[in-house]
Amino acid sequence: MAPLNRIHLNGLRAVEAVARLGSLSAAAGELGVSPSAVSQQINRTERQLGLALFERTTSGLVLTDFGSQFATRLARGFRELTQAVALADDASRCTLVVSVAPAFASKWLMPRLSRHFTRYPNVLLRIDASVRLVDPGNSEIDIGIRLGNGKWPGLHAELLLAQEIFPVCAPSIAAKLKTPADLANAYAITDERTMIAWENWFRAAGAEPVTLLKGASFTDPMLCLESTIAGHGVMLGWQLLCADALADGRLVAPFGVRAPSGLGYWMVTDPEPESRKVRDFKAWLREEIEVTMATFATPSEPAAA
Repeated sequence: MAPLNRIHLNGLRAVEAVARLGSLSAAAGELGVSPSAVSQQINRTERQLGLALFERTTSGLVLTDFGSQFATRLARGFRELTQAVALADDASRCTLVVSVAPAFASKWLMPRLSRHFTRYPNVLLRIDASVRLVDPGNSEIDIGIRLGNGKWPGLHAELLLAQEIFPVCAPSIAAKLKTPADLANAYAITDERTMIAWENWFRAAGAEPVTLLKGASFTDPMLCLESTIAGHGVMLGWQLLCADALADGRLVAPFGVRAPSGLGYWMVTDPEPESRKVRDFKAWLREEIEVTMATFATPSEPAAA
């Protein structure tokens, strides 16, 4: 392979753009040059390499086997270059990009962010509210907070909080629930996308499972929470979703029993060494979690209300 200093960078950019976008015209639009200029850059790169990267067909350029391998490595290299240049912006603006599920962001993180602003006034936070698991090593995301089992290949995951589940409801409904058997007369508020089950809670409570009456169902846990606060029924909640509503009395956990779900909230980062802003954010998150959990009673005591 020819030494790198013999291959013109503009030619490599042209090859990567055409391979990714699929045509000379699309690559030309992205690079701000004409299609013929892109074609010339590709031809020159192929001469420098001594190998064909594309086959010329009546329908356009098609990557050769070697070209496909070459383009894959180029794409990875240009991502690294882009991230390297972005470090300059991050260093000057000190922006921290956090990817987090909307329910976590809305019901727990957002009410507490002012304390992060106060402690780190030079750090600009940008919240990417999404349920997608992004790769911090191949994106602008600095840290992700995700619910799961912590097994995400290629990423570094640290447990933030093991998720525990428990029934919650409005105080007016809680007054009618003396034992778990009373749940048979309560309406269930259901998250259609949930990964948790009532059976786990009944098992932890040492109670015979009962089937709740069919109540409203939603595709978003935040809507489930609001419906429960409004007194529509009982939902199976967890610490960070329900913490503030339990603390101010809008919700009650009537039985004082929390069950492990097998899931947890994890802080997900790139395996590479972390920046100071990421380390500080992680430490701050742990402090806030500790404060939140201090408001919860132990499983053998009445739940905090």
